[in-house]
This record gives sequence, C-alpha cells and structure tokens, in this order.
Amino acid sequence: MSAIERFAGVRVLCVGDVMLDRFVSGEVKRISPESPIPILLVKHAIATAGGAGNVARNVAALGGTVTLIGVVGSDEASKELGAAIDRSKGILNGLIKARARRTTQKTRYVAQGQHMLRADIEDAEPLEREIVDQLCEAILSQAPSHDVIVLSDYAKGVLTDPVISAAMNVAKLHELPVVVDPKSARLDRYRGATVITPNARETWEATGIEASEDDDLSIAAGRAILVDAAVDAVLITRAQHGMSLVPRSGDAAHLAASAREVYDVVGAGDTVVATLALALGAQQPLLDAARLANTAAGLVVGKHGAATVSASELTDEVLRLGGGSVDTLGSKIHDLPGILEKVAEWRREGRKVGFTNGCFDLLHVGHLSLLSFARAKCDRLIVGLNSDASVRRLKGPTRPITGESDRAIVLAALSAIDAVVVFDHDTPVDLIRDIKPDILVKGADYTIEQIVGADLVLAYGGQVLTCDLVPGRSTTKLADTIRKGENE
Repeated sequence: MSAIERFAGVRVLCVGDVMLDRFVSGEVKRISPESPIPILLVKHAIATAGGAGNVARNVAALGGTVTLIGVVGSDEASKELGAAIDRSKGILNGLIKARARRTTQKTRYVAQGQHMLRADIEDAEPLEREIVDQLCEAILSQAPSHDVIVLSDYAKGVLTDPVISAAMNVAKLHELPVVVDPKSARLDRYRGATVITPNARETWEATGIEASEDDDLSIAAGRAILVDAAVDAVLITRAQHGMSLVPRSGDAAHLAASAREVYDVVGAGDTVVATLALALGAQQPLLDAARLANTAAGLVVGKHGAATVSASELTDEVLRLGGGSVDTLGSKIHDLPGILEKVAEWRREGRKVGFTNGCFDLLHVGHLSLLSFARAKCDRLIVGLNSDASVRRLKGPTRPITGESDRAIVLAALSAIDAVVVFDHDTPVDLIRDIKPDILVKGADYTIEQIVGADLVLAYGGQVLTCDLVPGRSTTKLADTIRKGENE
C-alpha cells in the first residue's frame, strides 16, 4: 500500500480559525455610470468552509478523516457554514458557538478569472474565557482518538496561548505530531510543534531575513526559527521558488515548485498543511511528507478558487514527476473492488474513463501505440490484464514469458496508464460490465462486432474505437525470435 493510500486511515484533529468563504464570479462588460468602477454581472455564487475549514476539506478530499474544532457566531453565516461542513464526507463538526461573536466571512468577487475585490466580516477580539475553556476541553477529549494535530492560525482570535498550550501538552502526552500554519511574528507561541510552515513574508516578519528567492537565506531563516521557536522542523513555503525544509537534525532540503500552471493561489497553504499532516499521520519521514505537500500545492494552484486535491490526482502527479518506485507503482494495480472504487472517484471528479485489455506479455512498440491512442481519447485509462492462467489457456503452455505480477508493474510504470486490473477469465466481458467504461479501445485487427464487450458499451451510450496496428509488431513474433536465437 502506498503512502497516499494510507491517508485513508489517518485521523486529523484540526483546530483553528474557521470561516465561511464565498466566491462570487461573473463578467465585467461596462463601467458604472455612477462612479468609475466596474459592474460585475454575477453568474455564479458558492459558499464553502474556509480557513481551518479549508484545511479540513483538503484532508477529507485526500481520503483522511478530520475533526474540525473552531469558533463561530450564532448567526445565519454559522448555519450556512455548519451545513457546508455537514455535507462534506470525512469532516466531523466540532464547532463551538459564541453568542457575542460574528462568524468570520470572506467574500471574493471574481471576473473572467481575475480577483476584483475581497470583502471581510470578522471579529478578531480575544475570546471569552468560557469559550477558551470549551476549546481546551474539546482538544483534550478529542486528541487521544486522532493521529496528528493541525493548528491553523488565521489570526482571528481562536488560537490563543492557552489553546495552543492545551494542544501541545496533549500532543506530547500521546506522542502526536503537530503541524502549525502560523499567522504571528511570535513563532515561539508554537513551541513544541513538530513542523511549522511559515511563508516567505511570515518568515521575514519573524526573523528579518528575506527568504523568498535565496536558498541559503532560507536555510539561515529556518535555523533562526528553530532557535527562537523550539520546534522540530521549519518548512518555509516560497511560492514559485518552492519550499525549504530545515529540520533540527539532518540536512536542509530545497523542493522546487512543481506547478505546471498557476491560476489561483487561494488556499494553497491549507493544501500544504493538510497533506503534510496526513503524511506524518501515515508515519512518513518528514522529507517525504514535505515532497508530497509540495506536489499537492503544485496541483491546487492550477485550479480556481479554494480548491482541493484528491488522492487519485496526487498519486497521478507523483508518478508523472518520476516518483514511481515499485512500491508506488503498486498503487496503480487493483483488484475488482479497488478498481470500482477508483472508477467511482474518477466519475465524481467528472473524468472520462477508458478501457483496453490484453496479455502484454512482451511489451513492444505496437502496445505503446495502442496505449497512447487509448489514453488520448479519455481522462483515465484502465488496462485489463490477462492472468497467467488465462494467458496459458489462450496462448498455450509456453506462455506467458513474463508473470502477471511483473507484467502489471511494467504497465503501471507507463504514464499513459492510470490503473491496471488483472482478470482470470478468457475475456474481460465481466470486467467491462462492472466498470462500464465510457470508451473501449482495441487494435484494428478486430472489427467493432468482434470486440468483446462492444455491445455492452454501445448499449449504454459509450464509444468503441479501434487503433491502427504497427506493421510487423507482435508478441508472438518476438517470442519466436527469442526461441530461435536460443536454439542456434
């Protein structure tokens, strides 16, 4: 099981400033005649959990479970926020209501993908003692049933010194890692944390060192924070310059930014914290956890709004970036229940699922041509792989040359393939019936009528496509050539 698959068993306790994030988007086509300001013609408006709530959303999207503890007011915004959290699978609502306080709200107005204005409603005054006591009690009672604690500080008054102390003390008692996203120049407030994740501006405010563009200065700043804050490690997030990890013991490391395109940086820090916490909760070394967090951040900035990253997206990106160890490649190989769960996840993301199948005994250029063709026609490609017993029945007792486990791993290493599932029957018809692919692809040596499962796919409105063969390329010919060479 890969590290990302182990996220599903991690329980995160997230404490911090929870808010309601609104995104109002539309078009600007004219300027107001009343004053020289643009008029936004509103097309869409959505509301979701923000701040620490966005950390929780990211944890849930990556497959973990999270208990969210924070403070809201007794107002309509708190009801809307509570409903949004309750709709989110994997998030347990631990919000505390303060009657004398307004729920924090951020409303962003966006036109043609560009932010025009943000309007905030908030009360950031110190919490009443009664509310602080309730927060501490909630942390102390909930922490023992969790694997990692996140403190998400947006400087809205929830993470007071007593609340932070309660979290650090219970984490030490139960040997839980603590991940902190700070919003204070006084980083010593988070003394005892496992890892703290200031951005370049927060690092400068805490140390006076400009660390955004210079790797050596980032290390110097990180070491200064280690001394002042007494934490185990510092992960400085540096936007397009990547991240710098400075641990108390061991060497510092710089992680290059992996984003292919940057559309929106809103919430990227929350994605980093969520991924880091899940990886540490899954017992990953800190450097590996930081690499996963960096990869997740590169994905989320390519989306609009306070978006999240799914476990399948992160797995795909890790493999694309060359993190494909044999152990990691195994995460692309599934049994029937596993592939059906993966397909359901892809469909929730709006992906088009393709399917092809074969023995793939000796991989050759003809196979690569077929797989490349199939992947170009869909968003996610599944390969059904004949088992060893199935190949022997179809090809004779001398085949397969390569066992099914090795064949599956070799296929999983190909970027064109998103999932491999081994089947034991002579044909994949049952597999096709269960998966219900949107697109079925085979080589042009078959007519549509001859392709197994074509009738099923066409019946529910899917597509069946054939790919031209590469002349003179076949596994049988390769096998014969090998045997001829052995006999000479």
